[in-house]
Amino acid sequence: MEKSFWLERWERQEIGFHQDEINPFLAQHWQELQLARNAKVFVPLCGKSMDMLWLRKQGHTVLGVELSSIAVQAFFRENGYMPIQTEKGNFECFEADNIRILCGDFFDLGKDDLKDVGAVYDRASLVALPPEMRERYVRHLLSILPPATRILLLSFDYHQPEMPGPPFAVSIEEVESLYQGRASIRLLAQHDTLDKNSRFRERGLSQLQENIFLLTLK
Repeated sequence: MEKSFWLERWERQEIGFHQDEINPFLAQHWQELQLARNAKVFVPLCGKSMDMLWLRKQGHTVLGVELSSIAVQAFFRENGYMPIQTEKGNFECFEADNIRILCGDFFDLGKDDLKDVGAVYDRASLVALPPEMRERYVRHLLSILPPATRILLLSFDYHQPEMPGPPFAVSIEEVESLYQGRASIRLLAQHDTLDKNSRFRERGLSQLQENIFLLTLK
């Protein structure tokens, strides 16, 4: 999937993937990570997610990365922030209230960018990528994260032929295959959520399951 796909979605405001409320599974399962209040949390492909505000309210420093400058500027503007803007390598950096978003390509991130990260919140990254990109995404993510980093991963699972992604279906078996040998994998919960996601039913889905994982890197 080309970068232009996501940039054009934001330009046209075709952002049905954006949630205007905090993801309920984040609030329900975050304590499973057992993080210190001041731990830094990385949110890949963050868009203008409200979840970053919730993480900040828990005492965490938040680091996001997002390709679209429209999304980044909207996040700060819509939440009443006047961010400080700086240049950082290949990224334009926006920061306010201990929330920093690097505007640029996820694959340009290096170890130094994530050296003090304690956890990752992945609600919209893995499921945003087609199958051929998911292995590359995981490989790069694991190459730049510190050892023992914990990841709260949320994934959708459905019959892929019923609906073209994104979001794409990512099964439990695929998560295990992607992270096997690289992290301990714990399935925290499974939820049938089609009734709460009418837009997916309208797109043709007959069933929808959301899986919540706790991964701990080795």
